[in-house]
Amino acid sequence: MKSKFLRSVLAVAVFSMISAWAQTGSAAPAGAGSAPASPAASPTIATGTGSKIGTINIEQAVVGSNEGQRDFDALRKKLEPKQNELKGQNDELEALQKQLQNTGDKLNEDARANLVKQIETKKKSFDRAVQDAQEDAQNQQKEIFQRILQKMAPVIVKHAQETGFAMIVDTSNPWPQSPILWYGEGGDITKAVVDLYNTQSGVPAPAPAGAAAKPPAPKPTAPKPPAPKSTEPPK
Repeated sequence: MKSKFLRSVLAVAVFSMISAWAQTGSAAPAGAGSAPASPAASPTIATGTGSKIGTINIEQAVVGSNEGQRDFDALRKKLEPKQNELKGQNDELEALQKQLQNTGDKLNEDARANLVKQIETKKKSFDRAVQDAQEDAQNQQKEIFQRILQKMAPVIVKHAQETGFAMIVDTSNPWPQSPILWYGEGGDITKAVVDLYNTQSGVPAPAPAGAAAKPPAPKPTAPKPPAPKSTEPPK
């Protein structure tokens, strides 16, 4: 869903948010206000006092949380009209290209030149619209991701400290994009963090996709009264 560029941006966000909170959140005295973290050249990550090294898939934790599922699904629905608009432009462009391919040799020089120019103009407009839509989608994805991560970071640090971890590494990107070559599932805290964050956020789990509403139970019908017995004497 995310481009390589967006992944790199999110990786920087993960690093700066968690490292800043780990330092200010654990070191600041109770009640003291913390100044906004400034982008230092070489930030130092505060490590825990435990001895274990754990892993977490930050991207999976954010997107897989109830809040993430809700907000990213809302964004997907919000972007659907633009996607449909782009699909319409693409279909129109393909129809013109097919027209040129099928009838180009039958058109006079001026008609063919006008058709080619029309295709070029529409293609430039379409490419520009696609680029703008991608940038807008990435910016909105980034905003959602950073907003949730800002609230999830202290949950990650608190859980790691309470469970005896000295370090937590992010496994969102596979090797060789990240330096982590291999890790076991035993030290992964992704699910635990998601569960803790879901409880803290209070956002309910989304309904399963395609789940239809159950029809109301049929009302019980009263039994029919027995037919009245005839009072006529037998013949």
